[in-house]
Order: sequence, then C-alpha cells, then structure tokens
Amino acid sequence: MPTQFNNNKNDILIAIPVHNEAGYVDDILTEVCKYHSDILVINDGSDDGTDKRLKKHKSVSVITHKNNEGYGQSLIDAFEFATNKGYRWILTMDCDHQHQPQCIPQFIEEIKKDTADIISGSRYLFAADTENVPEDRLRINRCITALLNSALKIDITDAFCGFKAYRVNALGKLNLTEKGYGLPLQVWIQAAFAKIRITEIAVPLIYHDPKRNFAGMLEVPKYRMQYYMEIIEREFAKYGCKDTERLLCS
Repeated sequence: MPTQFNNNKNDILIAIPVHNEAGYVDDILTEVCKYHSDILVINDGSDDGTDKRLKKHKSVSVITHKNNEGYGQSLIDAFEFATNKGYRWILTMDCDHQHQPQCIPQFIEEIKKDTADIISGSRYLFAADTENVPEDRLRINRCITALLNSALKIDITDAFCGFKAYRVNALGKLNLTEKGYGLPLQVWIQAAFAKIRITEIAVPLIYHDPKRNFAGMLEVPKYRMQYYMEIIEREFAKYGCKDTERLLCS
C-alpha cells in the first residue's frame, strides 16, 4: 500500500536555491506557501537585497552562504538540512518562475504512489514548443540526455531540470560533491549505479528571459559542454569505467 503523507508532519521539504533573486523571491514564496508549509531557501551569496526580502517571510527557513558557493553546493546543503531534520522527501525548485508552484501537488501525488526514489520534472517528456529555448541549451541538453541514456541504460528526457523530488533515504546512497551546475549529472550517474528508482513527470517548458544564462566561462557553450563531460568522465571512473570514451559512445 502506498505510504500515507501529511504535509504538516515533517514529510516533505521544499528547497529553493536563490542567487540575486530579489525581483522574484517574494512572488515565488507567496505562491509556494499556498501549496506547502515547510520551505527552505538557500541564499547563495546574494548581494542584491534578496536577504532583506527573505526576512519578511518569517515561516521560511533560510541557509545563508556568505559568498556564492554554487548551485550544486546549495542543493547539497539542502539535502543535508532535510536529512538532519528528519524529512522523508525534499522537493527542489528554482526561483525564476521557470518552475511553477502550481506543479507542487503533482509531485506530491507522485510521491504518494511510493514507486520511485527520484521524481524528476521533464520539460520534454511530451511534445513541447521549443521556439523560445536558447539553441545552445536545447542542443546540449539533448546531447547529454542521450549520452546518459545510452551509457546508463536509463530512460530520461531532460537531464537538467532542477524541479525534482528526492526520497531523503535514497540520497544517503549518494556521495554528492559537485558545487556547480553540473550536480544533476553526478546525481544521475550515482543514482543509476546505486539502482535508485527514477521516474519523470511532465512540467511546463518556460523561459521568461532567454538571455538569462550562466556565469563566467559557462556562458560559452563549448566550455559548458566540456565542463559537463569532465563530470561524466570523472563519475564513471569512480566505478572502474576507465574506457569512458568507448562506454559513452556505445
């Protein structure tokens, strides 16, 4: 029988990493609070007044990084918080209106089925209008998704969507260390080798600001792809897969 969940009994934590989101954070938190009460924000070195806006949301827990430590580190800290506080699930979402709070009940319904350990949102599970998606993001996502499916024998359609729910006990099987945007790749590879159950659910494909992108070298698609491939090769090497080029191309 599926596990019964009560949103008010420490079952699910919603975690939202933010970096310079003063223009979005009030609206997002107001909306998320309509669907769930246990919310954690990881303020990753914001210097645009995000911290002052967070102080208005008294019921929201906050982890503050003095400096910008990275998207991956923010999630790792959120996972540790969920573990220490005894949550059974953690749902992660972004703060830029690309992840719609209205989808939270959809994740909760999937959690209630008790048939997966990672429930990953996918913007491409069904036919989607990709006209407004930056071409380099779409191309890299498709390439990395196909590569992971081939190498890991999994069946995902969106390697990079951050709208996910994780069973906290399952996270204990992973050793996550990637501080940057490549953390999802580390998750997929380690989860596959740990035989963690994965499923996807459809979420909207939204890009409010196509110019909103990465920082530093990752702005350049060639270097972003190189960064992702380095993570993939490093992770496979941990499992004794030394001939990564052959494995990844098989």
